Amino acid sequence: MQAVNPTIGSTSPPPPQQGEGEAVAAPPDMKKFSTFEGVFLPTILTIFGLVIFMRATFVTGHAGIYQALGILIAAKSITTLTGLSISAIATNTEVKGGGVYYLISRSLGPEFGGAIALTIFISQSLSIPFYLIGFAEATVLTFPELDIYFDLIAYAIFAATAILSLRGAAVVVKAQYLVLAILVLSIVAFLTGAVIHFDFQTFADNAKPLEGSKYTFWMLFAIYFPAVTGILSGVNMSGDLKNPARAIPIGTLLAIGVAFLVYAAEMILCGGSISREGLTETPYESILHLWDPVTSFLVVPGVMAATLSSALGIILGAPRVLQSLAQDKILKPVNIFAKVTPEGEPRRALFVTIAISFAVIYIACRNGSGGGALNMVASVVSMFFLWTYGIINLAAFVESFSRNPSFRPRFKFFHWFGALVGAVACFAATLLINVTAALLAGVCFAGIFFYVRKYVMSVSFGDARRGFTYSRTRDNLLTLSSLPAHPKNWRPTVVAFAGDPTDRLHLVKYADWLSSGRGILTIATMVRGDMSEMADTRAGLVATFQEFLNKNRIRAFPEVLVTPDYNTGITHFLQANSIGPIKPNLAIFGWSGDPAHAASFMESIRVASMLNMSVGLIHGRELPDPNPRNRRNRRIDIWWRGMRNGSLMVILAHLMALNSEWTGTKIRILRVAYTPEEQAKAREELERLIEAARMDVEVEPIISDDTFPNLLRRYSGLSTVVFLGFSADADTDPMKFQEAYTGLLQGMPTTIMIQSTGEADLLS
Repeated sequence: MQAVNPTIGSTSPPPPQQGEGEAVAAPPDMKKFSTFEGVFLPTILTIFGLVIFMRATFVTGHAGIYQALGILIAAKSITTLTGLSISAIATNTEVKGGGVYYLISRSLGPEFGGAIALTIFISQSLSIPFYLIGFAEATVLTFPELDIYFDLIAYAIFAATAILSLRGAAVVVKAQYLVLAILVLSIVAFLTGAVIHFDFQTFADNAKPLEGSKYTFWMLFAIYFPAVTGILSGVNMSGDLKNPARAIPIGTLLAIGVAFLVYAAEMILCGGSISREGLTETPYESILHLWDPVTSFLVVPGVMAATLSSALGIILGAPRVLQSLAQDKILKPVNIFAKVTPEGEPRRALFVTIAISFAVIYIACRNGSGGGALNMVASVVSMFFLWTYGIINLAAFVESFSRNPSFRPRFKFFHWFGALVGAVACFAATLLINVTAALLAGVCFAGIFFYVRKYVMSVSFGDARRGFTYSRTRDNLLTLSSLPAHPKNWRPTVVAFAGDPTDRLHLVKYADWLSSGRGILTIATMVRGDMSEMADTRAGLVATFQEFLNKNRIRAFPEVLVTPDYNTGITHFLQANSIGPIKPNLAIFGWSGDPAHAASFMESIRVASMLNMSVGLIHGRELPDPNPRNRRNRRIDIWWRGMRNGSLMVILAHLMALNSEWTGTKIRILRVAYTPEEQAKAREELERLIEAARMDVEVEPIISDDTFPNLLRRYSGLSTVVFLGFSADADTDPMKFQEAYTGLLQGMPTTIMIQSTGEADLLS
C-alpha cells in the first residue's frame, strides 16, 4: 500500500507513487578477471618471495621448529584478520577500481583513503626494485662468475618487467601463469627432497631454539614477516575483476591459507631433514642440494621466479591505486593520472611507478648491491604495509562497532573484535620489528594524512570522563555539521509521541526496536497547561518518565513539553528538537481511531512532512510473545508498491530484526501482480534489489485480482508485524483517511504505516 483514498476496498489498485514500476538496474559489468587470475594468482605470487628460499629455514634454525611455527601463526594471524576485514568491507559496498584506497575512502572518509592511497603507492613502487635487485643478487649468488654483471642483470630484469607491464594487465596475468608453474615446481622439488631426507632425530634436534643464538623471537619475527605480506596485490585489482565482492574474499583468504600450509610444511619438513648448521649457516644452499640434481635444477629458477612474481604482482596493482585516487579528484597534483587507455590501463600512473623503480635501482646499483641504506628503506616499506593493514582493520572495526545500519556485509565470518585485534597487532608489530622505522612510517603517514586532509576539506566530500565526553561530542557535532548528508550514512533519529508512556508501552517498544540501537530515540509526551504553573510538575514527570524507560531497558531520551494546545506543541517540538546537525528524521505516532481527533491527527502528520521527516503510524497495541521458543515463528510482512516508501520499510524491518528480542524473525516482501508476466518481472526486480541491498529477505509476488483488504488479511493476518506504505498531503481528507485505514486494519496484527521522505536508500 502506498496511497489512501476512498476507494481502498475496490478492485482497482491505488495510483503508484514516485518510483513505482521502475526496474532495478543491474550494476554494469566492467571487470575482466576471475577470482583465480585476478586475486589469488597475484596475491600468492607476491607472498611467495625470497623468504621461502632464503629466510624461512634460517628462522627455523634459530627459533627451533616449534617457535618458528609460532612465528608463522603470529604473522599469519595478522594477515588473516586483515583478510577478514577486507572481505567484510569488500562485500558491503560496490567495489570499483582502486583496491584498498577505494575500500578505506568509502569507510573512513577521503582523508584516510587518500593518505592510504599515496602511502601504499609509494611503498609498492619502492618494493618493486627490491624484488628485482633480489633477483639480481640471487643470480650472482648462484653463479658467482656473473658478479661483475650485477648492474646489467638488474637493469635487464627491470626492463623486462616494465615492458610486460606496459603491455597491459592481460599480458602480465598470462606471464604470471608461467611464473606460477616454475614456482610450484621449485617448491614441490625441495619439499619432496625434504621428505626423502626427513629424520625424526633431526626433527627432535631442531625442535627447540638454538642455544646461544643472538636472535630473539621478535627479531626473527621481523626477519620472517615479509613472507606474509602481499595480501593487497589482488585487492588492488578490484577494478579489473568480474565480481569483486566474491573474488576478493575468496581469492585473498585462499591465498593466505595456501601460503600458510606451504610455509608450515617447509618449516616442519626442512627442520627434520637439514642439520642445525645447514639451517642457520647455509639455508639457501641446503635447500638447493636437498634432492640433487632435481633441486639444483629447479630451485634456482624458482628463486628467480619468486622475486619476479612479487614484482609483477605489485606492478599490476600500484598504478591502479594512484589512478583511482586521481579519478576521485580530491588532490589536484595527482588528477592528471586519472586517464586510462581504451583498454582500461592506467598508463600514466604506470609510467610514474616505473620511474620511481628505476631511480631506486640506479641508486642501488651505484652502491654495488642493496646496501645498508636500502635495508633501512626496506624496513620503512614494511612499516607502510603494516600501517595499511592496521588502517584496514580500523576501518572495519569502526563500521561494525559503530553499528552503522549501512554496514551489512555479505561476508559472515567477521566480527568487530577480530578487526580491533588485527589493528592493535599491526601497530604493535611495527614497533616490535623496528621502532625507528615504525615511527618514521607513522610520521610519514601522518604528514600525508594532514596534507590530503587540507585539500579534501577545502574541496569536499563534573568528572573527567564527562568533561572529555562532552568535549569530544561537541567537536564531533561541529564536524558532523560540515559533512554532507548521504543515504549511506542514514540512521534513524526517531521522535515517538507516546502520550502517557506507561499506558502505551507498545508504542515505546516498537519505537525502540525500529531505532535498534543504531540511531537516537526520543520519547515525547505533551502536558496541557501553563509552564509558569507546572515547572515542578514537569520536572517530576521527566524523572518518572526516565525511571519508566530504565525499568523497561529502553535506551531513549525522555522529553516532556508543557503546552496550552496539542497541535501547537507538536509543531514547536518538531521544529526545536535537535542538537546541531542531529535532527529527527522519523516521527512516530500511535493510531487514533477517534473521529473527533482525525483533523488534529492529520495535522501532526502534515507538520512532520513539512519538516522533511518520514512518518510512522503504529496501529495496534499488541506486543509479540516474549517466549524465546516462539521467536523463530515471527514474521514481518512488507507490502511493496514503490521504492520511496519500500526502501524505508525494508530498512526498518531489517533494523527491527537485528534486535536480540527478534532473533530469527523472517522478513517477507509481498507485491501484488495481475498477470504471470507481471509476477515474474516483480520477482526479478525485487530479488535483484534485495541482493544488492545485502539483506536476508524473502520475496513473494502475488497474482490476484481480489481486493487489497482481502489479500492483506489472507496473506498477513497471522504475521507478527505488517508494514504498509501510505501517502498523506494537504489535499488528503482527514475523516476519509481515518475511516479507510481503520476499516482496512480492523482485526489485523500490529501494523506500522510508513510515509518516507526518500532519504533512506535501500541500496546504500
